Amino acid sequence: MKTVYLDNQSNTKLDEKVFEVMKPYFTQYYGNPQSIYSFGAVSKDAIEEARRGAADLINAAPNEIIFTATASEANNLAVKGMAYGLKDKGRHIIISAIEHFSVLNAAKRLEKDGFEISYIGVDKKGNVKEEELKKALRADTILVSIQYANPEIGAIQDIKKLVEIVKKGGKAAFHTDAVCACGVLPVDAAALGVDALTISSPLMYGPKGAAALYLKKGTKIVPQIDGGVQEFSKRAGSENVPAIAGFGQACKTAKQELEQNAKQMAVLRDKLISELPKRIEHIYLNGAPQNENRLPNNVNFSIEFVEGEALFLLLDAKGIMAASGSACANKNLKMSHVLDATGVDTAVGQGSILFTLSKYNTDEEIDYVLEEFPKIVQRLREMSPLYSYFVNTGKRKEAGPGTDYEHEHDHCDIDEDA
Repeated sequence: MKTVYLDNQSNTKLDEKVFEVMKPYFTQYYGNPQSIYSFGAVSKDAIEEARRGAADLINAAPNEIIFTATASEANNLAVKGMAYGLKDKGRHIIISAIEHFSVLNAAKRLEKDGFEISYIGVDKKGNVKEEELKKALRADTILVSIQYANPEIGAIQDIKKLVEIVKKGGKAAFHTDAVCACGVLPVDAAALGVDALTISSPLMYGPKGAAALYLKKGTKIVPQIDGGVQEFSKRAGSENVPAIAGFGQACKTAKQELEQNAKQMAVLRDKLISELPKRIEHIYLNGAPQNENRLPNNVNFSIEFVEGEALFLLLDAKGIMAASGSACANKNLKMSHVLDATGVDTAVGQGSILFTLSKYNTDEEIDYVLEEFPKIVQRLREMSPLYSYFVNTGKRKEAGPGTDYEHEHDHCDIDEDA
């Protein structure tokens, strides 16, 4: 059976060049980087080389890179750490409604500790509403956290413009979760003007167990893990040297291949976006058309008259691996908070599917998806009483108790030129 992996927003295949860099630090150079003997010095050198690689990818200084174990940890360090570091200036924080759970839940934890959180809405394409941001800014706003690119609908924010709005409106620090952008898009932390930025190894063909927080020099932050002096005393704990070394190589490779990979993935993305609606009726693109601010590897559709869990099981049976939304919410099989924020109808959104591409995907694999996916949708619709009712009456029937209703999909129509 053919295998097609299209869940690259949750994890990517390890690059062989990355694996080769990692190998010696498992069995040959396994000394503690904090030790003064030569064995430890080799490990320390590997970390600093990786730090330079990560810094170079986003145009930062090496001493502005703090390694963490995961992107969720880096987001927690940014949101909680900066909030506590700046609390003497105020306790008001602003985040967007479509942030990753590691930002949303970190904000909720802060709320229990006396901080006030404002949530900024987005339009149907996932763009942050700038006027809402301007109105939300206050004299006591200390932190704004807005995602660079959304993993579910591919929306790319104009972070530089948003930073300018925030800095013009006060003295708040700005953090962006750039996990899905780094290694896929050019990201320049210095040019953006952000105070903190999160990047992740597993999403750029690097190993799990490594991520980083860019922290602009002079930015106040309170460590969230107490212990030793590792990572400039901002993140305690013995360093995962193999993973960090691999992360550094992944950053170097990503920078070298950035333009080539983006073009290659965009071609496959556009093929899925243009061809699927020709083969499946009542299918709606979530997020912006591919010719607007959309990640080159992101495809997200809502499919009407289809139940999500069955859709994924049948796809998996054909060797096609996809997702329903955030990697941290897939098992919930409910409509995501991101689709909800963009105004997608709940009855339709529960049949959403997310395909995310990598540099390893091929045109042949996309052809296989285009061949098999419509068959699966048709099979499920043949078993759907809601679809049967629609075919017989031309009307949509609510899934629960209620009446028939005419169902317009203005919020997720596909543009004719998409």
